[in-house]
Amino acid sequence: MRFFDRKHEIKQLQDIRQNSELNAQFTIITGRRRIGKTSLVLKAYEGTTFLYFFVSRKAEAELCNDFQEEMKEKLGLFSVGKANKFSELFNIVMQISKEKPITLFIDEFQDFSRVNKSIFSEMQRIWDLNKTDAKINLIVCGSFNSMMNTIFKNEKEPLFGRQTGELYVKPFAPSTLKEILSEYKPNYSKDDLLALYAFTGGVAKYVEYMVDNKALGKDQMLDLICKRDSLFINEGKSTLIEEFGKDYGVYFSILSAIAAGYTRRSEIEDLVAKEIGGYLTKLEDEYGIIKKKQPLFERVKTSNARYQLFDSFFIFWFRFIFKYNYMVEIEAFDKLRTIIERDYDMFSGLALERYFTEMLIESKQYTRIGGWWDRKGENEIDIIAENELENRATFFEVKRQKRRIETNTLDTKKDTFLATTKRFKGYAICCKGLSLEDM
Repeated sequence: MRFFDRKHEIKQLQDIRQNSELNAQFTIITGRRRIGKTSLVLKAYEGTTFLYFFVSRKAEAELCNDFQEEMKEKLGLFSVGKANKFSELFNIVMQISKEKPITLFIDEFQDFSRVNKSIFSEMQRIWDLNKTDAKINLIVCGSFNSMMNTIFKNEKEPLFGRQTGELYVKPFAPSTLKEILSEYKPNYSKDDLLALYAFTGGVAKYVEYMVDNKALGKDQMLDLICKRDSLFINEGKSTLIEEFGKDYGVYFSILSAIAAGYTRRSEIEDLVAKEIGGYLTKLEDEYGIIKKKQPLFERVKTSNARYQLFDSFFIFWFRFIFKYNYMVEIEAFDKLRTIIERDYDMFSGLALERYFTEMLIESKQYTRIGGWWDRKGENEIDIIAENELENRATFFEVKRQKRRIETNTLDTKKDTFLATTKRFKGYAICCKGLSLEDM
């Protein structure tokens, strides 16, 4: 699959490189695994000379040997001598950058903690001593949010606050998924588009997997997913177990409950049989996998909150692959596929709501977008979009099938919302239905 989108991110990285010729730049790039962070940097700087250091899990001396080879090839340095510490090489690069601009890209930066934890403090010392005169574009990239947050946002860590910029790489937006399907499957159906979004979450690696295997129809996607050697089968574990560490079992149980529709803390605790307040906080603040959602305009601290997985791939993986792992273990992939197809309408209906929320965000037409539900659970509005600059608000109901949208019911819920919240006085208000046809 060719490279898609990321125009804004590429422009940002190119501007940073240009700025580094005047002032040293230290940029951190984050985003979930498989999102395409490395490909983004390589694309942004293609056609230019830059140093690429990948932090593999080797002894420091062995890594330094690899790094020296990169420096010799890119900088023409043949008299560096034998270095066994990364700090020695980093200092050399910083000194050279005082004479000519250099871009240094360090990939999987957090894994320095496995190689030698003192590397971070050594880098901090060298950076602070030389940044004023250096013309360096230092970019560090990491896959594990919790570790990258610790390195750069924990005030007790040596590199705390040293970054001059941050870039967070997001999944592909709905418009990009449509562009990809238009190029590789021009006759795609709306259900194909929804399936691609629901199964991959717009994560570049998973979309590429579908494209490269010519699985761009819903049925072909399911064929690719439900087989022994599928990338999807072990992906949730390989992506998250290392992130969560020894407590991964508790985290997996919580995420499985949320993916199954148990979104209130009390419901999740009943299933997990454990007090989970600290786990929920970490999942949201450190790992960035869930969000605590409040009804629009309700107080921040409320028992009416719901927890949501906002990564569509993880919703799918925990809802089907993890839940039915016993089928995977005996390779009953045909049975797993039958279950996914059985529950697909309900699963994809919820994915459709997330899709339209992202589409509305991408449209840039609104200043606030959210959902609303009352405490009794009797009234719920899928999406409310407000433009406070133009004094207008739109209430949306989302259904897979247009014929199932009940505009009269939505109008009644809208009136309940207005009476309860006392908001949108003097606004132009309308109600709309959204279905597969509107994708």
